[in-house]
Amino acid sequence: MAIVKPFKAYRPKKDIVRFVAAPPYDVLEREDAYEIAKDNPYSYLHISKPEIDLPKDVDIYDEKVYLKGKENLMKFINDGILQQDTEPYFYIYRQIWGSHIQTGIVGCASCEDYEKDIIKKHEQTREDKEIDRTRHIETLNAHDEPVFLTYIKRDEINKLVDSVVKNEPEYDFTTDDGIRHILWVVRDFGIVKKIEDEFKNIDTIYVADGHHRSAAAVRLKNILKSKNKNHTGNEEYNFFLSVIFPHNEMKILPYNRVVKDLYGKTKDEFLEEIKKIFEIEERDNPVEPDKKHTFGMYIDKRWYLLKAKESIIPYDAVGSLDVSILQENVLSKLLGIENPRKDKRIYFVGGIKGVKELMRLVDSGEYKVSFSLYPTTIEDIMRVSGEGKFMPPKSTWFEPKLRSGLFVHTLF
Repeated sequence: MAIVKPFKAYRPKKDIVRFVAAPPYDVLEREDAYEIAKDNPYSYLHISKPEIDLPKDVDIYDEKVYLKGKENLMKFINDGILQQDTEPYFYIYRQIWGSHIQTGIVGCASCEDYEKDIIKKHEQTREDKEIDRTRHIETLNAHDEPVFLTYIKRDEINKLVDSVVKNEPEYDFTTDDGIRHILWVVRDFGIVKKIEDEFKNIDTIYVADGHHRSAAAVRLKNILKSKNKNHTGNEEYNFFLSVIFPHNEMKILPYNRVVKDLYGKTKDEFLEEIKKIFEIEERDNPVEPDKKHTFGMYIDKRWYLLKAKESIIPYDAVGSLDVSILQENVLSKLLGIENPRKDKRIYFVGGIKGVKELMRLVDSGEYKVSFSLYPTTIEDIMRVSGEGKFMPPKSTWFEPKLRSGLFVHTLF
């Protein structure tokens, strides 16, 4: 039984929502965020990446950064940029990207469900990033960005969502990247109760994106619980901000790889070793794999299609992933990249940038070879997390990204 509850969101005023909405904190470098927000006092990046309002020599983990985030959040509230709803509601958040449409329910998921593994994870978190996010939300006293969750679709929930989206939306705007964002407030308390009850019939929810945010929320819950002698389990810190989508609406793009060198090998030597484990075909055009266990490789201005030989394909949930096959057989064995989390010779390119970015990086001379992959599927994620296992780093790239600043869950 999953617990998902409504909450009193702080939200932007309608007339400025397009100026407030911002990309999530972890897809932007400091300088990029600064450039986006420097002429926009309404940008939510002033809260989610407050280092942009401090001198560049201030470390992003400095206490001043967290305090600046709190200062900016309170300023947004005091100035009326963000205003709180008077009652706890659910919200319906729809994104339209070309022909792709995904519609999720905005609510608060349970930290206890996370600890009980009702909310399942597929990615290992790094402690330093967990601590950073914990300090951020603790100082703000708010969950300022949502976790991206998914569940196996239920017709009953779809019908409830459909009954809401027939009405006039609260927000409807398009961002510079061409993605349309539409938000409805579920003010009918009968529907609010039905949504809450329907989630109680769901046994499992999956983290799609936002592992560090959800882990940080649980970490903070335990900190605040230990300080609260009158803890009941109903306090706002027991729940974290989420947008929950049905699994069949998920859009996952590949997470491609580029490598700086061939680990001392010549191109010909490298290709000979590749031929031992893959069927290889030279191609005139860029290779974007259209099925599992196939890869594109770009080297020396030439594209190759690689098909994994049966002998190197394991049958376990993690080993059979294309990211695992590439890591084990090429990146590790042939190119000496044992730990892709830390090795500076490898760089990961989100599929949103396309294969042209792979070509650009290799043609620049900074990198020697790149690999395009077939995207991991939502079924892969469910299988791996269902077995209590973890995917290799940089296995999934969800798109479109949720915009931050449309709703804030405060703990005060």
